[in-house]
Amino acid sequence: MQSYEQSLQQTRKFLLEHDDYLVVSHVQPDGDAVSSTLAVGWLLSCLGKKYLMLNEGQIPQRMEYLWHADQIVNLSEGSLPRQYSHVICVDCADFQRVGLTQQHFTSDALILNIDHHPTNNGYGAVNLIKPDAAATAEILFDLLKTFELKWDIDIATAIYTGLLTDTGGFRYSNTSPKVMAAVSELLTLGVNGPDLAETLLEEMTLPQVKVLNRALSTLQLSPEGDIAWVYVTPQDMLDSGAANEDLEGIVNYPRNIRGVEVGILFKVIDDHAVKASLRSAGKVDVALLAQAFGGGGHTRAAGARINGSLEEAVAQVLEEVKRHL
Repeated sequence: MQSYEQSLQQTRKFLLEHDDYLVVSHVQPDGDAVSSTLAVGWLLSCLGKKYLMLNEGQIPQRMEYLWHADQIVNLSEGSLPRQYSHVICVDCADFQRVGLTQQHFTSDALILNIDHHPTNNGYGAVNLIKPDAAATAEILFDLLKTFELKWDIDIATAIYTGLLTDTGGFRYSNTSPKVMAAVSELLTLGVNGPDLAETLLEEMTLPQVKVLNRALSTLQLSPEGDIAWVYVTPQDMLDSGAANEDLEGIVNYPRNIRGVEVGILFKVIDDHAVKASLRSAGKVDVALLAQAFGGGGHTRAAGARINGSLEEAVAQVLEEVKRHL
C-alpha cells in the first residue's frame, strides 16, 4: 500500500503529465467541496493547463467571494457539449456523489480521486486519500507544497475556507495541530479570519431563519433522550424561500441537546425519498451507520438517502441508530 507521500508524488505526476481536465466535486457542494474545486483550478492555471470546473448544484451564495467561484459551471442549468478523458474528483466520498457530472466522463476516463472521507473506496486510477485529514482542503495544502509556486491571497483564502467550514470554525475534534499550523501560515499570507468566520459561520439569511423555525417545530426525542431529530418538507422550503444551503447547520440543533448521542435532520425530497443528515456526539460511528443505507461520511458527520416516505425513513434510521447505541 502506498504511503501518503508516495500518493502526493503520484498525484503531482498525474497533474503534470496530462492536460484538459474536468474538475468536479459532490452534489450540493459545501465549503470544503467548493474551496477544493477552486484550489485545484488555481493550481492547474498556475501549471498552464486547460480545465473546466463543473458541479451538479448551485454554489452557496456566501462563497461567491472565492477566486473564480463564478466559473464553476452548474450542471443543473444545462449540459456540456463534450466529454473529458481526465477527471479530478475532490471531496467525493464515493463515485455516485459526483452526480450527473459523470455523464461528461469518457468511458475510459482516468480519474484522480482526492478526498478525506474514511468511507472512500478508492475509485480513481490515482487516489490521494487521507482519512485523518480535517478536510480535502488540508490535503490540497500538502499537494500545493509539492510544487514550486508563489502562494497568493486567493489560494490562501480558498484553503482556509475549506479548513474553517469542515472543522466547524476549528471547534471539532478534527482540528489537529497540523491544521492550526496551516491556519497560522495562511493568516500570515493575509487571510482575514474574522471576516470569513462571520460570513461562513455566523451570518444568516432570513429564509435560513424561517426554515430553521419550521425545522425546530418538528423536534422529537427518543424516550431515552439519546436520539433527537427534526425534519424539513418541500413545502417548508417553498414557504420559507430557503435553498439547500440554508439547511446547513440545522442538524446541529438536535445534536447539541444535552444527553443526545445522535442528532438527525430528515429532508424530504419527495413522497418516495428522504435525505438523512446525521451527527454524533462520539459514541456512534455515523459513517458506518450511514453505509447501511448506501451513504457515508465521517465518524461524527455523515449522510444517506433513504427510499420511502418520511415516516418510513424515520423508522428505519431510528432502528439503525438504536442498534448502534
